[in-house]
Amino acid sequence: MSVAKTDAICSEEEQLDRIRILCADQRDRGYSLIQVLHMVQGIYGYLPLEIQEIVASVMDVPLSSVAGVVSFYSFFTPNPRGKHTVRVCLGTACYVRGGKKIVDRLCETLGVEVGGTTDDRKFTFEVARCIGACGLAPAMAIDDTVHKHLNPDKLDAIFAKYFSEEEDSDD
Repeated sequence: MSVAKTDAICSEEEQLDRIRILCADQRDRGYSLIQVLHMVQGIYGYLPLEIQEIVASVMDVPLSSVAGVVSFYSFFTPNPRGKHTVRVCLGTACYVRGGKKIVDRLCETLGVEVGGTTDDRKFTFEVARCIGACGLAPAMAIDDTVHKHLNPDKLDAIFAKYFSEEEDSDD
């Protein structure tokens, strides 16, 4: 079973126990805090303050060191993430071709601000400075799929697939 699948069926207390055991083991082996935080985020899904406190305590490092690493590196998040990550490019080409209008419409459509996750944890909404699709501007990526030559009116059709996916999983 994959780590994510295993963690999804573990209770929160089992996840916390796994985190404590992992931190103690890695502390004894001299692993770096960054490596440990990657593993812990893999178990819990994100790094809220309560989890950071456990890591700091078991690893015997100041909480400020743990919080500093979590807040500095963009691949760590103290907030729950959605099933899908939506990234709108706001690099120069995308911005001048209407990227900001895409962001504004998505804030309405998803009901979250940039950096937020929908209440149902279906989407996490972010902006990127460049997704490497300048010739396709404005562009947006949902997970690993790039959507090109966007305008606000195209968003409903793109997201229809994801919203219907949610209805299909309710059956």
